[in-house]
Amino acid sequence: MRIGICNEMFNGWELENLFSFVKDIGYQGIEIAPFTLADSVDMISEETIKRIRGLSSRYNIEVIGTHWLLVKPEGLSVSTNDKALREKTADYLCKLVNFTADIGGSIMVFGSPKQRNIAEGQTYDVVKENMKEVLKKVLKECEKRSIFLCLEPLARTETNFINTASQAIDIIEEMSHPYLKLHLDVKAMSDEQKSIPEIIREGRKYLKHFHTNDKNLGGPGSGDIDYTPIIATLKEIGYNGWLSVEVFDFTPGPEAIAKQSIEYLKKFNP
Repeated sequence: MRIGICNEMFNGWELENLFSFVKDIGYQGIEIAPFTLADSVDMISEETIKRIRGLSSRYNIEVIGTHWLLVKPEGLSVSTNDKALREKTADYLCKLVNFTADIGGSIMVFGSPKQRNIAEGQTYDVVKENMKEVLKKVLKECEKRSIFLCLEPLARTETNFINTASQAIDIIEEMSHPYLKLHLDVKAMSDEQKSIPEIIREGRKYLKHFHTNDKNLGGPGSGDIDYTPIIATLKEIGYNGWLSVEVFDFTPGPEAIAKQSIEYLKKFNP
């Protein structure tokens, strides 16, 4: 397992400073939230894309991929009953597939809770079919560019659709596409009734990516969640992907969060 970090806590930093800093403290990868670069992927210049690839090579820091896919532009939805809007969202996600590949990434984490919510008057099954329709088009692009689209179960406080790993696995199995996989997040798993090791074992067949954090919204090791059984279970199932640090409380500052998180994770020799 390698240790990476998400870039949104460094929002406003120059790209070279970001790559240099995370390299210096021991990270091996960076995960990009597109909204930190521009309000739309259409606004991210070819120069920026080349710069990211160049810095990745210069500092030997792998670009893992992308997450927070639909934060911007506003108004997109995979769950809406508006077919035209679903098609617009699918087209935008296809652009993100190409952006992810162009910057050297291989993984897209599909969280975007607000853009997948079940609206008033909708049922779970209707939203599931709406989302599958969108994903079907996006996965064709994923296959062309060798990008894995990873469904992320999220806590009930964030969304009312796909709150458990088993719900995500249901969709993955129904669609049965080689580039549709499972993403697990420690904070989100702490909202489930099952233990985190149990969730990891149940998802072992599809698990492609992993976010490390705590239910307190901080980094790994900042709260009550003990990573000893988590890392042990990941090793048990043979997971050899990324442990990517994603936090939501930036109060301590990016430098402190990044340093404390990697120091904690390295204790487990992942």
